[in-house]
This record gives sequence, structure tokens and C-alpha cells, in this order.
Amino acid sequence: MDVASIMTNTPLYIHPEMSVPDALAFLKKEGIGRVPVLDQRNHLIGIITERDLLNASPSSATALDIYEINYLLSKLKVEKVMKRDVITITEDVAVEEAARIMVDNKVSALPVMRGDALVGIVSDGDLFKLFINLFGAREEGVRITLLLKEGHGVLKHITAGIADAGGNIITMVIRDGSSADTKICLIKINGVSKETAVTILSPLAAEILDVR
Repeated sequence: MDVASIMTNTPLYIHPEMSVPDALAFLKKEGIGRVPVLDQRNHLIGIITERDLLNASPSSATALDIYEINYLLSKLKVEKVMKRDVITITEDVAVEEAARIMVDNKVSALPVMRGDALVGIVSDGDLFKLFINLFGAREEGVRITLLLKEGHGVLKHITAGIADAGGNIITMVIRDGSSADTKICLIKINGVSKETAVTILSPLAAEILDVR
């Protein structure tokens, strides 16, 4: 699965000449936490977050009165407080690679480029929605977590056992266990009861870690 399948297409953007108060109002109106900044040729030159804009405002300890603060902020432009070294990706980047880039660089969104053109943006919110979908969080069913020993055909036996009992696999997620020869396998199933799921899967797992 690549970024193109989860990104927000034709993303909103602002120009660098916009004032800080206007940019804050724009983010609030649109219900977003960050926005790309494009120049007059629609080239990406920065990105700005709500936090960047709020940090540009004087602290409550300032000796300035509200009118002076508002005047100064009205003169402060987005280009003075935006982040210029923007990390970008392309549409064909795998979603897990996009997630890794975001975590490693401590950013909450990545503009998606096609050449010099901004064609989308992928955010942590988009990844959370994908996470919900991958784990079948909105689906009813039995959720069972298994500790598996490495072995040929283990997953084949698990899927066959569920199918033979009339169950359907909503999702299956596998990650490394605590040792090199183990895996943690989370399965969500419908069409069978908890008791049936445990009966089917107990002989195939080293341990059943959780059932709900």
C-alpha cells in the first residue's frame, strides 16, 4: 500500500505573505493543525503548524498591551516563522516508510510531491485511520493474540482451521516476539465464538496471550 491511497488530495495551502493571525484563523476554520506554504508560482517553500504560529505570539508575561500585541502580530508574516527545510515524499512511497520517516524526524505530516507540484499531504491522522482499518477496529468479532513458534506451515494451519470451523478472518497482524524464534500473531475473526476460536487455535500456538 502506498501513500497515494491514504493521502489527502489537493491539500489546502497558504502563501508566505499571510499574517500570523490570519494563518491561525485559517487553521481554526479548516480544522487542521498544519498547512504547506507555497510561493506565487505554487512551489512548496515551507510548512507551518499551529504550534509554530502560537509560539510566534508574545507570552502572557509581556509588558505590551493587547492592542500593541495585535498590531505586532498583524505585521508578522508566515514566512518569518515557517519551517523551510520541509521533508517531502512521493506518491509511490510505502505507507510504512512514510510512518518511519515521520517518527524518525518527529514530524506530524509530510507533503506529497509529483515533481515540483504539491499533490497531497499525509498526516499522522491518515496513518491512525489506516491503523484502525488494518486492525479491523470497527468490525465485530473475536480478537485473539497468539504466541507462535517459528515453523513451516503454521499460518496455513491457522487459516485452514478457522475456515473449516466456518469462521472468517477480518485481519491478521504478525510481529516479532521476545525471542528470535517466536512471533506474536493477532487475529480478528467473525463467524465463530470465543470458545470455538480458542479450541481451534490452542493446539497451533505456543500460548494464547489474550482473547476478547
